[in-house]
Amino acid sequence: MDKGSTFRALHQAAGAFVIPNPWDIGTAKLLASFGFKALATTSAGFAFSRGLPDGGVGFEAMIHHCREISAATDLPVSADLEKGKGDSPESAEETIFAAAAAGLAGCSIEDYAGDPASPIYEFSLAVERVAAAADAARSLKYDFMFTARCENFLRGRPDLDDTINRLQAYEKAGADVLYAPGLSDIAIVEKICKAVSKPVNVLAVPAFTVGELASAGAKRISLGSSLATYCYGMLQTASQSMLEDGSFAFARNGMPFGKLQGLFATK
Repeated sequence: MDKGSTFRALHQAAGAFVIPNPWDIGTAKLLASFGFKALATTSAGFAFSRGLPDGGVGFEAMIHHCREISAATDLPVSADLEKGKGDSPESAEETIFAAAAAGLAGCSIEDYAGDPASPIYEFSLAVERVAAAADAARSLKYDFMFTARCENFLRGRPDLDDTINRLQAYEKAGADVLYAPGLSDIAIVEKICKAVSKPVNVLAVPAFTVGELASAGAKRISLGSSLATYCYGMLQTASQSMLEDGSFAFARNGMPFGKLQGLFATK
């Protein structure tokens, strides 16, 4: 079974699954070793690792990063490709072909236009972009899971009716998975899951548990940049400990050097 078919099967199995988000080859291999069944890239985590803000990585650099992550593991990898290669439906189609060529099992394209004055694509254009991407995914010779993202709640537009309307339209346009990041209310998650028939990805927040999200109808639970920002937070804590207390006690909580050495030495 190819990675795409394996990835689709995860969405068809009972219950919900967690798909963590590595931001480089090392974290991809590490997370794979823990027993997760699939991985997803994080645009923000990768950008931060390059000293750039989220959205600051160009499309070709992002595709190269995805190719590296996909090649580093036998697990299916889905990519966070932001709005894709451009604004047009044709660019959404090209995004899918580029993602597939990078060895990915799937990818997401969002309806965030990147313009602060008009952050979300106009409805008809957003749907046309999803339709073009879905058609491209279906034209591939192997299975590929396309996720359509509605960015309302993440971009300061917490309009539930519009979000559901968009996700329903994206479903009709052919998206395999639907995703509205930025939700913090389990009741809203449940409403969205009941409003569509395709699998729903939910971005994890501290208030949620896997069990609660599964009961609400979520199929896939991603972490976005949370693991990356958690690690940066631990670096901040360690730095404060050294600079303010003169202490190196934080090192006791690190993963053993030998464990990482052994993992990364394994072919």
